[in-house]
Amino acid sequence: MELMTIFILVVSATAQTVTAVCRETDAVCEFWLSVENRLTMIHGRDLVVPHDGKLYRWDTTNFSSAVPVSPDDVITADGWTESRMVAVVNGTMPGPAIDVFQGQTVVIHVANHMMEETTSLHWHGLLQRGTPWMDGVAQVSQCPILPFQSFTYRFKVDHAGTYWYHSHVGAQQSMGIFGALVVRSKTHQKVVDKHVMILQDWNHDWDSKMSHMKMVYGMYKNQRLIAGTSTLAGIRYSMFHFQAGLINGKGRYYNEPGRHNGAPLETFTVKEGTSNRFRVINAGAVYSFRISIDLHPLTLVALDGNDIKPLTVESIIINPGERVDFTILANQQVDNYWIRGRTLEVEVNNTVEAILHYEGAPDTEPTSSRQTCTPKDCCVVFNCPFLFYPLGSHTACITVDDIHSLDNTQVPDDKEHFKEYFLNFAFPGNSWTPGSVNGRVLQMFPSVSALTQPDEVSFHCDASKCGEDKLCKCPLVLNLQHGDTVQMVFLNLGMGKGWDHPIHMHGHQFYVLKMGYGRYNQTDGSFIGDNTDIDCRGNSNKSLSFCNDATWSDRTWVGGNVPGLKLNGAPKKDTVMVPSGGYVVIRIKSDNPGLWLMHCHIEIHMLDGMSMLLNESFPNVPPPPAGFPQCRSFRP
Repeated sequence: MELMTIFILVVSATAQTVTAVCRETDAVCEFWLSVENRLTMIHGRDLVVPHDGKLYRWDTTNFSSAVPVSPDDVITADGWTESRMVAVVNGTMPGPAIDVFQGQTVVIHVANHMMEETTSLHWHGLLQRGTPWMDGVAQVSQCPILPFQSFTYRFKVDHAGTYWYHSHVGAQQSMGIFGALVVRSKTHQKVVDKHVMILQDWNHDWDSKMSHMKMVYGMYKNQRLIAGTSTLAGIRYSMFHFQAGLINGKGRYYNEPGRHNGAPLETFTVKEGTSNRFRVINAGAVYSFRISIDLHPLTLVALDGNDIKPLTVESIIINPGERVDFTILANQQVDNYWIRGRTLEVEVNNTVEAILHYEGAPDTEPTSSRQTCTPKDCCVVFNCPFLFYPLGSHTACITVDDIHSLDNTQVPDDKEHFKEYFLNFAFPGNSWTPGSVNGRVLQMFPSVSALTQPDEVSFHCDASKCGEDKLCKCPLVLNLQHGDTVQMVFLNLGMGKGWDHPIHMHGHQFYVLKMGYGRYNQTDGSFIGDNTDIDCRGNSNKSLSFCNDATWSDRTWVGGNVPGLKLNGAPKKDTVMVPSGGYVVIRIKSDNPGLWLMHCHIEIHMLDGMSMLLNESFPNVPPPPAGFPQCRSFRP
């Protein structure tokens, strides 16, 4: 067996990471990743400042004659010159892309060089079939990697697509511990496939731990309470104080409308006449982004690593944890064009930017304009978390369940071994309450590696406090039997709704069979009321129900008899947005033994307890490798 070793080296304190791509013929690919703390806007030991899209030493007085510093050697973020501490992989944010081919075995050595924090890396979207202890969730599938320790992940990649890796400890993901993981097909590609676009929301005043605490206890700045924002449907956002959007770690701070600090932006170079594939990943903490490219329609070709029948749209909405692949045809005049992104907020203009640069175009910023939406040239948006844009905006929505998989796969439909679960992701309660699933909160993880030390797992909770219209700090665990067809109805209903939730399932790609939205005003797009397909039961006043024990309003729908299910050609995903006031019907086959986390991918919602566990086919879980680390509390 041929072994290819790829060294990923940190050249200097803030150096650009050196990477290489596995050859198709290699059976094993090996990488080294170092997790460490760094500072933004530092080159070596020198502070840098932005000017006109470039970076210079802090003491530069004549920018026209000074030699700029390469932005590839600096963690720039939004160019704010008060350095912020970040946690990064191999000195860069995002970390290095891991680029491999389908069918290869990947070996990744992760060293924790942070002095004060544990860490772990989750390989988001990879199923870890046969290697559930490599899923990278601290206290669930492994012990956390302690400071100055290392851990070697070894798994096989069996499905081509766009994936990513990120820390699964605390708020480290939004601190900067993430990067792309691309699994390439061995078939010939007819498009230029080198563009990876990672989106990120950013605050340069506080690190992620401080931002999380402020979102929990009050977002105050300069003795002023910062209020939350909402979408046009009136759905709220958690109070992450957004100051910039980043693409591949680069963005700009707008200190007032239309005026920015001149920080450098990411540039994607294309050649005239070519078709180009973009792999877009939302690694953000809270916000969804609507992405478009001036004068270039986007043709969707894959969702969460799964090919779909191509669909051309004006823009896409991508939620935290999701990936979208699209292609563009570089058929415009040789020039520069804006790549634009906006959050879905209506009260503010929170944006993210990058540049599409044609080979041969001058090194200048674009002057292009966004498409004007008209009755004859309607703007079609994919993946709306609501159904309507305001009347007169000439904007139409396409939802995930409108999409068809490319292979038209038959959805599992075994009536003899069919199980159905209703799972409500919400914040129910009479005052501020933690996030929960069916009223159960997962804030305290086990003190052991639950998958590999199952006999030592103990959750300290009072189960008598759980039930209809109750909130308890006891995690929800679904025990899935091997071979069952499992249908889950993700809900966002009852008194705890009001936020949209991108739900991510570890260990599976699920079929999206149906999406049920709330009721909206078709004139202005505002939310009117809950979808009526679901009976929340519980409190007789349904608006006060916790919706912990829901079922179908029409009892004939129970057991998989829901009208409108897409049982042929349903798209497969591992992360899906559950709209406030609505639901999503998904289905899997229980055939991947392991202990899998399922959670909202908005970071604060997950940290607040909106997580649960799938205990799948546990008797069939293979033993971990010899010497696999164990951890536990010490009780003499």
